[in-house]
Amino acid sequence: MVESNYLATLPEIERHRAAIYRVEISRPVRSAIESAILNNDTTFFDYGCGHGGDIDRVANLGYTSSGWDPYYRADAPRIAADIVNLGYVLNVIEDLEERRQALIYAWELTRKVLLVSAQVLINDRSSNQMAYGDGIVTSRNTFQKYYDQEELKKYIDEVLNVDAVPVALGIYYVFRNEQERESFKALRFRSRATTPRIRIPSKRFEDYQEQLAPLMAFVTERGRLPVKGELAEEAELITEFGNFRRAYNVILQATDEAEWDAIAYRRSLDILVYLALTQFSQRPSFNKLSPALRHDIKAFFGSYQEACEVADRKLFSLGKPGVITKICQQSKIGKRLPTALYVHVSAIEELDPLLRIYEGCASRTIGRLEDATLVKFCTDKPKISYLFYPDFDTNPHPTLHTSMQIHLPDLKVFYRDYDRAANPPILHRKETFVSERYPLSEQFANLTRQEEELGLLKNSREIGTRDGWYRRLEEYGVEIQNDRVVFVNS
Repeated sequence: MVESNYLATLPEIERHRAAIYRVEISRPVRSAIESAILNNDTTFFDYGCGHGGDIDRVANLGYTSSGWDPYYRADAPRIAADIVNLGYVLNVIEDLEERRQALIYAWELTRKVLLVSAQVLINDRSSNQMAYGDGIVTSRNTFQKYYDQEELKKYIDEVLNVDAVPVALGIYYVFRNEQERESFKALRFRSRATTPRIRIPSKRFEDYQEQLAPLMAFVTERGRLPVKGELAEEAELITEFGNFRRAYNVILQATDEAEWDAIAYRRSLDILVYLALTQFSQRPSFNKLSPALRHDIKAFFGSYQEACEVADRKLFSLGKPGVITKICQQSKIGKRLPTALYVHVSAIEELDPLLRIYEGCASRTIGRLEDATLVKFCTDKPKISYLFYPDFDTNPHPTLHTSMQIHLPDLKVFYRDYDRAANPPILHRKETFVSERYPLSEQFANLTRQEEELGLLKNSREIGTRDGWYRRLEEYGVEIQNDRVVFVNS
């Protein structure tokens, strides 16, 4: 009797009201486009598409796009596609079995990659919301299930018997093909490289420069020479030079061999970072790696076993007391403070490989904060934070908008929004966060030199917030315009 009375008081869930009108492509679909998962050669289907905004915008990009929704497009056919999006659907279904079936059915329609996204719990739930099942009822009579990031991965993995790949907070990719999954994961650790410039005049190189260009691009990309069948222009090069090594020797006549060696070394480190982090899921067997990745490992390490052993030694060394603190204190990249190292996201790939692995423990398990600008490596606690400064490049002293802190021992996420803060933190000395390769590094440094000469940056604690910095500028009678200090007429 008590139970029936309780059920009678529960509101009727109106799922369709959870669908929102979007003015741009949703985060999961945008990430798939940016990572080339969704492209002109793939078809797209949006399962639970709501008002259909993603369908229309994907179609406007020239991709084959369709979708279905139980309320707004109930008559549309549910068809198989290369890329299927289950975007923020799981979190609005209050019935546990129906939620499970939605995930299974979307997976059955997927030929290549399923995009799964859901609301992730990053703040405390409001005390005035009604508990309902394993979630809450909102003021609009919709249901919301807030997942922990790891909880969401566990749910996807267990229901589908897969190894879902975290892409961002609340977003996972599920691959049909294991080789494609591992190639995607490895590619995310691929550091940038620039093809070495021509430094030494060589007539033989000049005579064959056009034919050698594809080989130069390949070595820049992989850090090694191709094996048979990997290069489309193979026949032409073999006819002219006999083998890849002889062709490469002609390239070395006109370029600096040390630069090519540096590329190879960085590529080997990229692989170590990737392999070290496979310990956190299920390390793939060698035959589940793509052929290109298998050739990389053989070229750099001789065997898969050796590569894994080296990677594991690096990973396990992170558990030794003081290792992260020492690496951060010795880092030549980033802004070092007594209890933290701050690094621009563009410079992560240039860090010591142990720091790259350490950051990967967070970003490849939880996912980085979307549009993160800086990464904060704490040296006194096992924590990593991602900080978002929307106008880092254009504002001489940008304001902190959002932070996401990850406590590594239990992977708890703490999120803070500074957008409406009365006096948010701001940045100084922007050049210290980036590497020398950053396009605006020198411009940032020039402004810092001007501010130092005028004494604007003394007593840094007093100018760490927006109000404190404005008081300092007013005190000195100056403004910052176009990255230059300008005196204001009194």
